[in-house]
Amino acid sequence: MLGIINLHKPVGKTSHDMVGFVRRQLHMKRVGHAGTLDPCAEGVLPILVGKATSLSDLLTEKTKTYIASVELGVETDTYDATGTVLSRSDKVFTEQEVHTAAQSFLGEIQQLPPMYSAIKMGGQKLYDLARRGITVEREPRNVHIYSLRCYDFDGQQFKMEVTCSKGTYIRSLCHDLGKKLGSCAVMTGLIRTQSGPFLLTEACTPEQFAEAVEKGEAERFILPPEFVLQQYRALTVDEPTAVKIKNGLRLSCEQLKLFDAPLGEVYRIYEKEELIALLKVIESAEGKVLAIDKTFF
Repeated sequence: MLGIINLHKPVGKTSHDMVGFVRRQLHMKRVGHAGTLDPCAEGVLPILVGKATSLSDLLTEKTKTYIASVELGVETDTYDATGTVLSRSDKVFTEQEVHTAAQSFLGEIQQLPPMYSAIKMGGQKLYDLARRGITVEREPRNVHIYSLRCYDFDGQQFKMEVTCSKGTYIRSLCHDLGKKLGSCAVMTGLIRTQSGPFLLTEACTPEQFAEAVEKGEAERFILPPEFVLQQYRALTVDEPTAVKIKNGLRLSCEQLKLFDAPLGEVYRIYEKEELIALLKVIESAEGKVLAIDKTFF
């Protein structure tokens, strides 16, 4: 069994909890996820099953959309409502002031990761250091904010919908927005509504998945790898060629009649109707060849 489950992670569970849940349901060890969600967040969490775990890096590269609940006038050490309150402000802002400040974050920006994050420095996770009262210098990261919309504004609280690149911390974005206004802000809730091609409206809950497993219908919630590989051209090979691929051998582009294949191009390779690998065009001493990028056998 291999594929991807578009799972709706509930609040209060870690991404690893959801991996463990699917492992127990399917009695499989090879299960992973693509794109961590904090325990206080809910929403789309792609769960990778079987050989589809090799798609993790590809899926984490995809853009994501979130809806954050934001409260102005509060600052915490975690940048969200689970942390210790560090300061408060009674400044009041108009909806237009909040909108104008938010728009300044559009495009490519540098973002400082929060101390309460899973990023490792010196072999230690930042949140482990933070819990011991240790603050270290962090390097800003380049992230991209593709769209940002504030709505449901009531003076101190509002919703913020953000579409962004991988590696963006929405908690930090809320914190930085508060600073931009000359005040402070905290994230009080977070929902991931989209991760690449996966939509929250199409996600299954853990309860729905468990019920399907009990009925022997788990596969109706398991999407094939092709769901995220449509951008790659499909090629079908004969059995002898498939054997070479499975043995890790490189193929010349001429063998598959790819005379003008550009370097870096990736192809979906099928034996009959079974997806067996992704091959990438690379340069070698013999010229351009197709090398294994990912396997599904």
